[in-house]
Amino acid sequence: MKFNKLSLALILASTTLLSACDKPSNASVDKPVATTELIASSQDRLDIYATVALTTDLSSLSDNQKQMLIKLIDASKIMDNLFWQQSFGEKKSDFLAKISNEKVRKYADINYGPWDRLDGEKVFLTGYEEKPLGAQFYPSDITKEELNEAKLADKQGLYSIVRRDEKGTLYSIPYSKAYAKQLSEAAVLLKQASTFADDKEFADYLNLRAKALLTDDYQISDFAWMAMKNNPIDVVIGPIENYEDQLFGYRAAFEAYVLVKDLAWSEKLAKYAAYLPELQKNLPVNKKYKQEVPGSDADLNAYDVIYYAGHSNAGSKTIAINLPNDEEVQLKKGTRRLQLKNAMQAKFDKILVPIAHQLIVPEQRENITFNAFFANTMFHEVAHGLGIKNTLTNKGTVRQSLQEHASALEEGKADILGLYMVTQLLNKGVITEGKLEDYYTTFLAGIFRSVRFGASSAHGRANMIRFNFFKQEGAFSQNKQGLYQVNMDKMGAAMAKLSSLILTLQGNGDYQGVDTLVKEQGTIKAELANSLDKLTAANIPVDIIFEQGADVLGLK
Repeated sequence: MKFNKLSLALILASTTLLSACDKPSNASVDKPVATTELIASSQDRLDIYATVALTTDLSSLSDNQKQMLIKLIDASKIMDNLFWQQSFGEKKSDFLAKISNEKVRKYADINYGPWDRLDGEKVFLTGYEEKPLGAQFYPSDITKEELNEAKLADKQGLYSIVRRDEKGTLYSIPYSKAYAKQLSEAAVLLKQASTFADDKEFADYLNLRAKALLTDDYQISDFAWMAMKNNPIDVVIGPIENYEDQLFGYRAAFEAYVLVKDLAWSEKLAKYAAYLPELQKNLPVNKKYKQEVPGSDADLNAYDVIYYAGHSNAGSKTIAINLPNDEEVQLKKGTRRLQLKNAMQAKFDKILVPIAHQLIVPEQRENITFNAFFANTMFHEVAHGLGIKNTLTNKGTVRQSLQEHASALEEGKADILGLYMVTQLLNKGVITEGKLEDYYTTFLAGIFRSVRFGASSAHGRANMIRFNFFKQEGAFSQNKQGLYQVNMDKMGAAMAKLSSLILTLQGNGDYQGVDTLVKEQGTIKAELANSLDKLTAANIPVDIIFEQGADVLGLK
């Protein structure tokens, strides 16, 4: 899908020759690949990213904790290399070595391959075909019907890849065997890191996570991660999110975050988790779709992120985390919501505020605040714990029944229910900072920010749907100058209506209904395209990339 005119005039930038044997598995076989050339201008495309140094104050950490950070970053680098294999199929070093032009090579590195993640996975290097929807989790020629009919015990498995044997029959290989060498190295690093941990619960988690990498059994370590309360350092590591599998949404991709807790901000957030059961009970939907009770052990904390790797570093960068994804863990223990405060601040300053000055009416620009942006993002993550995890129609989990649409609808649910939660807590006086206009106006500006991530992003598709739905319901208006204004009453009504629609689709496991919603509303139409063009003309970044690592932190 083309949008925002982010693909500019064609230029050619020659790189080193590729021999026939160097041709990647996704390359065209119709003609020999002589050179790899740039299709779209990577110099212009590279301008859509703002560079941010990932640093934080480490002065309160012990020498042991600083040594532990180095081990965790090294383990995260292995997750990064594994994600390259899952996404693209080649090692990062082998692929990038073939590209002599420094700017082209950097852009390929940002995108983890030859497909532009913020432009609908469009190919930007010659010699490559479209990216398979199933990435490298499946054979590139597989169809949905073939896998559905295959006799595989783990056809919906989170932690296995699917391949063909000599006769063309599908079989699966667990991650622990497919990536045995790299996972063994990562497990050793996690165990070494545990020896530097001052917090016993964190040390236990690291050892259990190391074991999980070698066994593909992550639930025990997920429960251990939920039990941690006092550790100033955290790491999210392993195969976690399903977004990269756009064919089915089954397989999990490797990623990592290394985090340092912001104690002051975390203390401010702790009170909100207690309201989850009440908020679930009051959701604007038929009571049968809110009968599940969220786990009461959920917590909210703020962190500075000091390292991203793998899926978390590809395309649009995460600024908040809600985990674990395991539905059983969620129902028994809830989830942990981690707000990545330094990354969030960077996106607010470099992207959201400039967007508001281009697209929001002057009289509402003062309503764009970091507190509102932080809260909207935080309650997005909290809202993942609301609603329903298992269908009411005996179709299994919502994630399984909605397949490749599950992620986009879940992100849409979290966005809209997050705004619902903010509204409820403001009305109750639990949130005391700012006014409702701040949160609604910042939310609208946030739609423009996230929709630029494109159709290949679950967050991008969710925002396309919401923009079109809000427009249909009159939640905002646009003046002759192309500036938007929030209509407060209609925004609240649209929020409730969309919340009910999404929760009902999820509860029914209504794949066809979601498919229709995505096709009808999940597109960028003329009005939105023109607004996005305005942001491009103003050279507003689409997202951020990082200078990161032990050297950036002064640890080496």
